[in-house]
Amino acid sequence: MAVTSERERPWGELLARGRGEGMLVHQARDGARAARTAPIPADLSPHLRAALAASGADELYAHQAQAIEAAWRGPTITTTGTASGKSLCYLVPTAEVLLGDPRARALYLAPTKALAQDQARRIHELGLKALRPAIYDGDTPKDQRTRIRREANIILTNPDMLHVGVLPNHAAWNEFFANLAVVVIDEAHVYRGVFGSHVANVLRRLRRLAARYGTEPRFLLTSATIGNPVELAEGLTGLPEVQLIDDDGSPSAGRQYAMWDPPLLDEDSGQRRSAVSEAAEIVADLVEGGARVICFMKARKGVEMISRMVRDHLNDTAPLLADKVMPYRAGYTSEQRREIEGQLTRGELRAVIATNALELGIDIGTLDACVVVTFPGTVASLRQQWGRAGRRSEGLALYVAGEDALDQYFCRHPEQFLERPVENAILSPYSEQIHAQHLLCAALEAPIVPEDLQFFGPESQHAIDDLVASGGLVKRPAGYGLKVADSYPAAKVSLRSATAEQVAIIDGSSGEVMGSVELGRAFSTVHQGAVYFHMGRSFLVRSLDVQNGVAVVDPFEGEWYTQPKTETMTTIDRLLERRDVDGAVLSFGDVSVTETVIGYQRKRYGDHEAIDLIGLDLPTTTFQTQALWYEPTHDALRDLPLDALLGALHAAEHTQIAVLPLLAMCDRWDIGGLSTNLHPQTSGPTIFIYDGHPGGIGITREGYKRFEELCQSALRLLGECPCEHGCPSCVQSPKCGNLNEPLSKAGAILLLGDVLGLDSGLTPAEAALRVHGVSPKGPGGRPGDSAGRSD
Repeated sequence: MAVTSERERPWGELLARGRGEGMLVHQARDGARAARTAPIPADLSPHLRAALAASGADELYAHQAQAIEAAWRGPTITTTGTASGKSLCYLVPTAEVLLGDPRARALYLAPTKALAQDQARRIHELGLKALRPAIYDGDTPKDQRTRIRREANIILTNPDMLHVGVLPNHAAWNEFFANLAVVVIDEAHVYRGVFGSHVANVLRRLRRLAARYGTEPRFLLTSATIGNPVELAEGLTGLPEVQLIDDDGSPSAGRQYAMWDPPLLDEDSGQRRSAVSEAAEIVADLVEGGARVICFMKARKGVEMISRMVRDHLNDTAPLLADKVMPYRAGYTSEQRREIEGQLTRGELRAVIATNALELGIDIGTLDACVVVTFPGTVASLRQQWGRAGRRSEGLALYVAGEDALDQYFCRHPEQFLERPVENAILSPYSEQIHAQHLLCAALEAPIVPEDLQFFGPESQHAIDDLVASGGLVKRPAGYGLKVADSYPAAKVSLRSATAEQVAIIDGSSGEVMGSVELGRAFSTVHQGAVYFHMGRSFLVRSLDVQNGVAVVDPFEGEWYTQPKTETMTTIDRLLERRDVDGAVLSFGDVSVTETVIGYQRKRYGDHEAIDLIGLDLPTTTFQTQALWYEPTHDALRDLPLDALLGALHAAEHTQIAVLPLLAMCDRWDIGGLSTNLHPQTSGPTIFIYDGHPGGIGITREGYKRFEELCQSALRLLGECPCEHGCPSCVQSPKCGNLNEPLSKAGAILLLGDVLGLDSGLTPAEAALRVHGVSPKGPGGRPGDSAGRSD
């Protein structure tokens, strides 16, 4: 990317101010790119050619033509940029098949309901009467479902509905399965980690049932740019030799990039102005300047806070614009989502603040600027979000860094940030816990026979034997079936979260159901006294009734928000691997993580200062996952005085979690950790870093393999941070369940250096002087205190 000169755009004044005040740390620009085209294949159906011409498609982009040709040969994955016309890569071959065979059926899978709705509109716009698309998801009225199964020849749904509603009831879909010719998997890059591992098993179940009905559908996938598209496609589908289409022939209008680091408020503590507050001001300035803006933020609470702040700002400066700003996130009702999407498409909104629910390829009209608040976890996701702006004319892609260690690392290395290659998607379809759940689901759909291993993989036989031994499956003459014949295992398996159970959130002032939250997150997000954000408004949780799955909230106008305080403990269930490093014993294996929300802190909006800490009495939750853990040897501890040990362990844990996303395609919110100076099973100081998802998805296994690199990256981050005693840009974590106490930056440097075998050159007395003033705070800092410090 080349450094750009300033151009007259709605953001010219904003960037000039940021540059003058030192907040604009880097600028770059992508130039415009001309389209490369190819003719529409002459052998397509005349009706389809006419429909394409009527829609304005007189020719194809080069990659579209390549994808259509490849579709006749076998499975494909098309991975090109945002707004590159990937839809035609599967719509054209799908339409051609359906036009040629009136009995043929097609299945379209999207990760979100919004994307399925958008694609249904595009199919209708082709104007081909032979195409009969219908959406079949949780929002489809029950009285329409029978007609859809009978009449539609394109079913648009999501993996969740396929898993829980279609496959277990395949007898009602017999005509559909008997004629299934094409399966489209849109936005395949989303299917990674836990979600992707579940979806890979669902697709294997789909292929097995299709074979039982005598069909072998063609799989056509699309994806944003990722590092391993073919590996992902083959891992998802279980099919070999997937063809890759990645030569993007679409035009680009050019894009200006800006990296924005909020101002430093306190040099000693390293505290910066909140990225949320900074982003709200930037969005408001852009809206006032005439731009249409989309702003992405990972956390639901952050989305609601930014939306509220933008509205408050505009109410003071441009009241007519305040109502044209809306938040958008998961947890809203389908009616609320459709209304916001419609307002965007019609151009009625000037700004939308969204989680990654709007990252995907739905058509939300022309946008001028995209603001991404803190690193979204992967470069692939960042580029997908930035691609939302400037589709038709040069746009602005602006990144607002947070105090988080990884954000500040990128601000110190902006070229590495902008030029960083996209990551490989991590997928683990044979994760023991995930795979076993889907074998139970498959056994309900049809008895599992030896021939089915061609779909599930030879690894499945061991899992089947374990399920027989544990009583989940029983071997019968027809094959392996469920021991409890009337059970419905799919209802117990959530593809996206640790539990299928949800807690409904009810507005106590009106009785309206506002949304929902997973049961596993309820104790930390909608506990009594929590401030809950919804549609840009604040609500105070009046009560949480877990047994009945209901949280009651009331409108709230206070000037504070809440952050939960948790206690965590890990139990080692099974050691899988172990090796020695220079100053520690390193292990990897299965663990159980026990968490209890013991209280919450109230914090002011403006400066995020703590007001008070309020205790809670909530149940303990436990889940099984995978972890790496290491026990520093006595040599590694020799420089640390006892009163700094807990702070050093805790700070080292935080820093390693912060940089682990540099090694694995994950977000720090996918990872958890615990540090203790006395673990009951290791009998000594231990640091645990664990996958934050039940069963594990390979993140910490990657950390175990590259542990030395993990320690080196953490040590570099600590050494480069200019603060003296530790700050949010190095050792403090935004999700620390112990509210970032105790922490010792100097102690962590000594500890990690010794783990790597680097001699600090300090005597114990000198080490004590080095860590003076940063010893642990509060009762947790007493020598011999074995309480765990969790991230």
